[in-house]
Amino acid sequence: MARDYYDVLGVPRSASAEEIQQAFRTLARKHHPDVNKDPGAEERFKELNDAYSVLSDPKTRQRYDRFGEDFRQIPEDYDERVAAAAGARGGRAAWAGGGGGGGVRFRTADGAGFDGSGVDFEDLFGGMFGRGGGGGGWGPVPGADQEAEIQLGVEEAYRGGRRSITLGGPAGQRGYDVTVPRGVVDGQRIRLAGEGGHGSGDGPPGDLYLRVRIKPDGRFRLEGRDIHVVVPVTPWEAALGATVPVPTPGGTAKVTVPADSSSGRRLRLRGEGMPNPRGQDGDLYAEIRIMVPPEPTARERELFEELAAASSFDPRRPR
Repeated sequence: MARDYYDVLGVPRSASAEEIQQAFRTLARKHHPDVNKDPGAEERFKELNDAYSVLSDPKTRQRYDRFGEDFRQIPEDYDERVAAAAGARGGRAAWAGGGGGGGVRFRTADGAGFDGSGVDFEDLFGGMFGRGGGGGGWGPVPGADQEAEIQLGVEEAYRGGRRSITLGGPAGQRGYDVTVPRGVVDGQRIRLAGEGGHGSGDGPPGDLYLRVRIKPDGRFRLEGRDIHVVVPVTPWEAALGATVPVPTPGGTAKVTVPADSSSGRRLRLRGEGMPNPRGQDGDLYAEIRIMVPPEPTARERELFEELAAASSFDPRRPR
């Protein structure tokens, strides 16, 4: 098996054109046969030159990234021919060459050219590519995978269940019945098998992937599978302690507010966050927020005044 061209040049697959060029120049100077007298330098230089000739050309590099070492056997107009056949997706072509290569020019790794006369392409490519009906030509082409977004509320994502959606496309609108997994999170994909693009030549249809987007919620804030919620309490509940109700996507829970709690204190309810069918459920964090009566009665004001006179507590004084 031939070495990966990116490994040959010592660059990552994400390397820019400039990085590829710089790597080639550095290594070519080091291994050029006129400079390096090592017996393997000439072979190494040819390998570098071959890698650079492929990766420096954007179109050739794209085909190499998609098909690997077999990219030279893939027609250069692969995408156009597959698209014309009916909505292709990336992958190996279902293609077989003709019985001979007359009139076709090929180039070897070291740059030498030769024509295809006398080459039996059916024998050469037959084990690599599928054959279409009638001997040669394009075989079944799978349909393309497609992706769309589905918006869910926090409670709907928490509970899961059935959901009917309508998506628009070139052929008009179409309805789908979707099973939303319990505990689905933002960015997760729901797969609808066989609901993507149509294949051609008896090729299977692609899949439809629904990317989940969780709608903002005034009560719940999500961080992964953890849920954050604000719990309003009265000054006396915060000072004396109390058990108060807490809203969760699954219903109302109870949380014990410890005595002497201040605003901003977080109380953790283990396992009360978003469910995780494949692992540990998230947690729910209840953040205390002390609230005062917006319109205190005369008696409430009197009691607050008594408290102010009796207390020496100063929250602004360093402790």
